[in-house]
Amino acid sequence: MKIATTTGDFRRFCENDEERIRELHRAGFRYIDLNMYSFKPDCEYMSEHWQDAVKRLRDLADELGMSFVQAHSQGGNPLSEDPARVDFLLKATLRSIEICQILGIKNTVVHNGFVKGISKEEWFERNKDFYEKLFPTMERCGVNVLCENSTKANMGDRYFINSGRDMREFIRYVDHPQIHGCWDTGHANCEGSQYDEIMAVGDELYAIHYNDNRGSKDDHVAPFIGTLNHDEIMHALIDVGFRGYFTLECDSSLTSYDHWLGKRRRFEKEGIDARLSEPQLFMQRHIEAMMYDTAKWILESYNLFEA
Repeated sequence: MKIATTTGDFRRFCENDEERIRELHRAGFRYIDLNMYSFKPDCEYMSEHWQDAVKRLRDLADELGMSFVQAHSQGGNPLSEDPARVDFLLKATLRSIEICQILGIKNTVVHNGFVKGISKEEWFERNKDFYEKLFPTMERCGVNVLCENSTKANMGDRYFINSGRDMREFIRYVDHPQIHGCWDTGHANCEGSQYDEIMAVGDELYAIHYNDNRGSKDDHVAPFIGTLNHDEIMHALIDVGFRGYFTLECDSSLTSYDHWLGKRRRFEKEGIDARLSEPQLFMQRHIEAMMYDTAKWILESYNLFEA
């Protein structure tokens, strides 16, 4: 199994994806999960010259001996009641699929939508309607779209596919040969044991997001910082016949001052500076190298590591 990680690891520390890719290379990674979660209407990927920007990424990866193997498309809620938000989400998601084609990425994660108070049946129907809008671009570009499990820690009482059984059921309901699943180990760790859930996804498991937490919040931290049972996950991946990349998504191991999972504790004093409010690039570099070495050790322990 080959180790990949997300460019999101350096989203707060670098100005652009080219810098982020160089940092991943520096830490030892050779396989890239391109994070396209936060496109803005005025970003270069949504401009008329977007292809030039993507080709620069492709050329850089070639120069460094790296490969793009996975992606995460635009974040957002396709079931939002704000038409403008949904319209941009759709446009950005379609663009991300086109970017995947240029970079040779076969699998990209697209989040489902959520609304409080709707039934499972209505949730299936409305999310299928959104996915169907992606079909022509998926087919033209040859890119698979993967749904992802979440957790009540994020969704609260809003229905979502938090179990492997529901994920497989939804994939079968959408019924398209390019719709499959991505299993997030951190989301699942907030729900409980994962072996049976991964086995329930079965041959629809096309990718993973490997991250840890302490079981109560979706922390997205590096392996062994939380309570994830790594042996359970490895046995499940082996027994389910997983053949994808061992893709880390531990991009919140260092947290910003106003992080969405919890704001840093305030110190209120007139005239005080805050020179220690944000983590620094040198810290992330150490963590990144540690994550690569840890992932390599995990895979080598099960004779699964591939360079």
